[in-house]
Amino acid sequence: MNQVLTVVRNAPLASLGAPAPARLPIGEPVAQAATAQDQTDEAVGASIGVWESSPGVFRRHLKNREFSHIVSGWCTFTPDGGEPVELRAGDAVLFPENCEGVWDIRETLRKTYVLF
Repeated sequence: MNQVLTVVRNAPLASLGAPAPARLPIGEPVAQAATAQDQTDEAVGASIGVWESSPGVFRRHLKNREFSHIVSGWCTFTPDGGEPVELRAGDAVLFPENCEGVWDIRETLRKTYVLF
């Protein structure tokens, strides 16, 4: 069987697409987010890529499970009904399915992600 790998290359320096305002901002400044190398593998039902956000506070609205590795920057994520979790460059995080909460990006954050 021939296996095809889906790869994100050089995440720290990946050229990003056009930034767009956070969909569910809370206050000012409104974070601007962009992605790079967004790829979907229909065979495994997953998407991967690079995501970056400028500082700001906004709600996480994805219903997917997500695994992310923080490449640079730092933030706090507070899941609804849970305690704040600080995430910094070098950290990895797994968001369970239907995990909603609030991103508080303190320093421009870049991460690789897998949505599944």
